[in-house]
Formats: sequence, C-alpha cells, structure tokens
Amino acid sequence: MLRRRAQERSLPPRSARLRKRTKTDTRGSHHGGGSAPHTHGETQGHSERSEHGKMRILICDDHTLFREGIKAILSADPTVDIVGEAADGRQAVESALSLHPDVVLMDVSMPNMIGYEAIRQIKHKDKRIKILVLTMYEEEEIIGLCLSAGASGYILKDAPAAQLLEALHIVHTGGSYLSPQAARKVVEHFASGAPAPETKYETLSNREREILKLLADGLVVKEIASALNLSVKTVEAHKYNLMRKLDLHNRTELVKYALHKKLIEFPAIT
Repeated sequence: MLRRRAQERSLPPRSARLRKRTKTDTRGSHHGGGSAPHTHGETQGHSERSEHGKMRILICDDHTLFREGIKAILSADPTVDIVGEAADGRQAVESALSLHPDVVLMDVSMPNMIGYEAIRQIKHKDKRIKILVLTMYEEEEIIGLCLSAGASGYILKDAPAAQLLEALHIVHTGGSYLSPQAARKVVEHFASGAPAPETKYETLSNREREILKLLADGLVVKEIASALNLSVKTVEAHKYNLMRKLDLHNRTELVKYALHKKLIEFPAIT
C-alpha cells in the first residue's frame, strides 16, 4: 500500500499526461496520413523511385518495333521499371516532365523535335533526370551536340544487350558512359587537332529551332504560321533570324544544314 501511494505521488497529474500523449500521437499526422506532404521540390516520380528502389526508365524512339525490342531486353532486369514510351521528340519532353523517370533512353532522329533538342529542354526543366542516348549515329558532331545538351551517356544501337544495361546502370548512379565506338570517334576528332563541333545551333531560340525543323520538313511560312498559331509576319521574322544566325541564304542550304544535323533524313527508297 505504501509503495503504491509513493508511485502515485511520483506521477505527474493525469491532465498533464493526457496533454503529452495527445501531442505525441498527432506528430507527423498531416492530412490524416502518417507521412508529411511532399515539398515543392519533391516530385511524385522521384518519390516513387526511392520507394520502390528500381531504376525508372522512359523509352523514346519513333520506331514501334524497336521500342518493343528494348522493352523485352530491359524487362529481363529485375531492377528496371519501364514507366513509359514516347514516339517523337515533343512527346519525349512532355512524358519526361510528367513521369519523372530516373533515366530517359533517347534516340536522336525523331519527328517533331530532334533528340538533342529534347535533351536540352528536359535538362533545363529537371536536372535530376539522367539521359542516355541510344542511336545509330556515330558522328563526333552529333555526339558533341547530345553531350553538350546534357546527356550523360551515348551508345549505339548495334551494342549488345549487356552493354546497354551496363550503360543504364552507370548513368543512373551518376556516372558517364560512351560506347567504345563513340569514345573512339571523340578521341580521334580531338587528337587530329580539329576544332570543337559547331555551336551555331545553340544560338537559336526554341521557337527558331521549331521553325527550322518545319521549314526543313518542307512546310511554307503560311503553313507554319497555321500549325503554330502564329502570324505570318512573326514566322517570317523567325525565319530571317535563324537563317542569319546559321549563315544560310536559301532553302537548299537550309535543307542541307538540317540533313547534316540529322534534323531530317533522306526518304527511304522503295
């Protein structure tokens, strides 16, 4: 009896205990859940990445059969989660910014927007997204444009599956990767004392790049104005500025430039 009374005297008043218990129970219970809400800088996609522990990949290529083949290869790796696909450059940008993948697997030559322009726009909006270029082009100038736009790696489409998976994991963990062929081209280019790749394209605004692509595709100014919901005078001004910046003087030179930059391709001969 004496021991029980001594214990009761040592305890704080009941109301104080209730206040302390209530404070403890409500700690971190925002919005009825057990976790705090996302901050402005934390996106849902990146939260999913850390939660599931898998490498979340967005595949961007304009050839459906090729995308299906890549999905079959990547699905064999249990650490990979394919979160989406894109069939053109503009869709690649939109999907990357909405899905927030860990790594974007990006082709260079795609409709609506060239691959290295899509890379630049994605990295401008979300620097946390890593980009690995998967393409058939091994010209050092194209490699340079992709790397300067923000790509973390560059691999050719004839690479074996094991090399592609290795490149993805290296890029995902913050490293850089160049396939042996691409690395050799870059080394040969600079070892020969050749100047750095031309950067005139980088001086164009987003709108000028868009109009350049449409002009190279064969659209006339009036058609471009209608497609972009701009006035004819505005398109004419953009056309004048981009041709001045690129030192181009007629449509033939513009098409040659677009072919050289892989903005367009020669049509297939059947």
